[in-house]
Amino acid sequence: MMSNKLTSNREPQGEGKTSRWSVLLHRLDTVVSTQEEAKRLAESGASEGTAVMAEEQTGGRGRMGRKWHSPPGKGIWMSVVLRPELPLAATPQLTLLAGVAVCTAIRRVTGVEAGIKWPNDLLAGGRKICGILVESSLREGGLHYAIAGIGISANLAVEDYPEELRGVATSLQIESGEPVDRIELAEAVLAELEAWYSVYLREGFAPVREAWESLSVTLGRRIIFGTPENRGEGQAVGLDENGALLLQNERGEIISVLSGEIEII
Repeated sequence: MMSNKLTSNREPQGEGKTSRWSVLLHRLDTVVSTQEEAKRLAESGASEGTAVMAEEQTGGRGRMGRKWHSPPGKGIWMSVVLRPELPLAATPQLTLLAGVAVCTAIRRVTGVEAGIKWPNDLLAGGRKICGILVESSLREGGLHYAIAGIGISANLAVEDYPEELRGVATSLQIESGEPVDRIELAEAVLAELEAWYSVYLREGFAPVREAWESLSVTLGRRIIFGTPENRGEGQAVGLDENGALLLQNERGEIISVLSGEIEII
């Protein structure tokens, strides 16, 4: 199935390339969490790009400790070790970068019109198809490493979801009508992630922001947001140079939201 390329001037970075990171992929059967396995490897000195992919997670999680539904043989449950030299304030940009990489890979391999919901979800047909969780480890006040967790619902059927998720979640197979080659997609994700990460380290956040905005399903929509400090509503108009979501409220003021929960109205 043909893919849809970015609508920005920059082409998908990993197309037609094999990731050097794919040779560092550890394929496991059942784990509690690929995040924990990747952290263990990172603490043991695993090199950047080391990835863990499991057939099943019994304790997979998303943001804020939410459980991630990870049935056996149905998805891509994967975590990747990153070791960037970044200020701590820049680490949220890694979540947006991962979103660009995964969305581009999904579009290229499956043709599904996935889009990014700020800050860490991918949607198809308005329902969640992928979640991204980036967790950081600090040492001596600086970033030691980060683990990018990626959960893609690839070949789940409707009946594979608990009843409470069927209205809000979907899969690549449901959306495309075809089963997905999970290894092909995982390798494409790693290729895109490695390529966009290289662009980010070389050129900064600007090209990632441009690509993110071109793939977003958040921009131009009315948003309700909630943070520990504030709650409000506005129209999403872009990202700032740090990766915060910019909202314009009813008074025309621009509000910067760096973290928290949003709901698209």
